[in-house]
Amino acid sequence: MGMPLELNTMIVTKGNEKRVEENLFYLVKEGYRLYPIDIPIEVRKSIQSDSNGTAVIRKVEWQEQTTKITYQLISLNSTN
Repeated sequence: MGMPLELNTMIVTKGNEKRVEENLFYLVKEGYRLYPIDIPIEVRKSIQSDSNGTAVIRKVEWQEQTTKITYQLISLNSTN
């Protein structure tokens, strides 16, 4: 039996994101997830936390029960 597909409308990092370039990040999530690509969506550290900023997902890969996303941060919310 395959894993169910989860639809995600925001990026929840839980602090696991890795910086690839200045504003490009890479994140691996458990399970297979659908994300909107090439449109701005919210980035949060957790579902309950305030928005960290806005990003555009550039690439989604499904492999070995994980979803790997590469996203570009396009705006950052100040934390103060």
